[in-house]
Amino acid sequence: MRALPPIARAYVLLVVGLGVAVSAMAARQGVDWVTVTVLAALVVGSEALSTTLSRSVSRGSDVGISVTTPIIIASVLLLGPWGAAVVGVSSALEVSRLPLVKRAFNGAQMCIAAFAAGWVYVAVGGQAPLSTFSPRGVLLPMLVGNLAFELVNGLLIVVVICLVEKVSAARVWTGTMRSSALPYFVYSVFGLLLAVVWASGVGPFAAVLVLAPLLVARWVFALFAAEQEAYDSTIRSLIQAVETKDSYTRGHSERVARASVMIGRRIAMPEDRVQSLHYAGILHDVGKLGVPTRVLQKAGRLDDGEFAAIQLHPVRGRDITRELEFLGEAIDGIYHHHERLDGRGYPLGLAGDDIPEFARVIAVADAFDSMTTTRSYRGARTVDDAIVELDRCAGTQFDPAMVTALVAALADDGWVRELGDEPLADPSPYSVPSYGSDDDDPTSSAELLAAASEAPVRAEEATVADTAAEVDSVLANLWGLEYRLARDGDSDVRSDDGVAP
Repeated sequence: MRALPPIARAYVLLVVGLGVAVSAMAARQGVDWVTVTVLAALVVGSEALSTTLSRSVSRGSDVGISVTTPIIIASVLLLGPWGAAVVGVSSALEVSRLPLVKRAFNGAQMCIAAFAAGWVYVAVGGQAPLSTFSPRGVLLPMLVGNLAFELVNGLLIVVVICLVEKVSAARVWTGTMRSSALPYFVYSVFGLLLAVVWASGVGPFAAVLVLAPLLVARWVFALFAAEQEAYDSTIRSLIQAVETKDSYTRGHSERVARASVMIGRRIAMPEDRVQSLHYAGILHDVGKLGVPTRVLQKAGRLDDGEFAAIQLHPVRGRDITRELEFLGEAIDGIYHHHERLDGRGYPLGLAGDDIPEFARVIAVADAFDSMTTTRSYRGARTVDDAIVELDRCAGTQFDPAMVTALVAALADDGWVRELGDEPLADPSPYSVPSYGSDDDDPTSSAELLAAASEAPVRAEEATVADTAAEVDSVLANLWGLEYRLARDGDSDVRSDDGVAP
């Protein structure tokens, strides 16, 4: 309590005092204390069971399994405003590690919200206590009363967050409370079912019939959510390691995943496969953890051994992820994302439809993000320029269907970068591509040649002999590509480490 700002402390005391006052007034009303006691016991018991189940799912997770809200809504219908207020305040008795002040505030908050819901329910013609169900006498008033419950409950929470965190009420309401609207509505339906079954003569046993399935469903959902969080944590750790090793890929993995999902949805891929595709996109370069850092970041000439190490990164990616069963076909996408449609890619030189669909998607997304990202040797290209390059390479390097899908998705949804997605510094006039970092840019071979040819003009401190030697080294590092282009008249664009010599 002492850690709260003074104004927040005063607000908490005000809410708790109001809750105590409403409870005291309710105690003098003619409520059905047997039903109140049973429902209050259900609130306390469900909270205790929910806490136990939540801890069994994940000690570090904030996934909740509470079913208190349906009981409160049922109490509104079975007891009216005063009885519902007493049931609401019983939530302060929950067995938890929350400080006493927080539990007191929670109890008062539920008490006030339940009383408001009950008062509105009765005011609009609701039947309390409930005896028989009717749409006009129960359903419609219940929906209006539930709306009052959500608004009052939400308002009490929003104010305390604003006072403690010093953020605007609008931001808290839209960012936090808006997402709770649908769950609260669903819970109100379960509350209605509980009240109707209870009033039909089943009595307290209705809680077993209605709440037990809900509690089991919440537990299963919490298991799934905790498992998903474990997956995401594993992926975040891998990506953080890759981006620490190669700073120019920072944010690249997330953007490739985003573009891959755009393509996947555009080609009507089922949503479960889209999720796997997202994993494949975000982990496509994880194999670079197996490439020596000096090779990964080296600009200029690579010897045969270094070049082989770069080309092995999809293999390393498969080896790193093959034991992660939840990735499924994402592993094939990671393994083959440097294959080319014409069979001149790696690691296996697959062609056409032999290349897994995930890999064909990621190849396009990977190249698109590389071209539209600032690198040490050039500024980011525009989206339009990148699309022109993708179209030019469709049918040889890229699957035309995937290029068409990305272009259509970009036309509809656009492409917005988030701050921090990429290095914001201007490109260095002395830099050339690093094959470890720029292997996914289909135009970087030309950039490398251009950077080398301009070096004598830009590097004032370089001697003519040193510059000539640098240009020779850069040209040699193109693995004979430009010489073959001149000899064969081949106009296809090569990915830096994606061309079979």
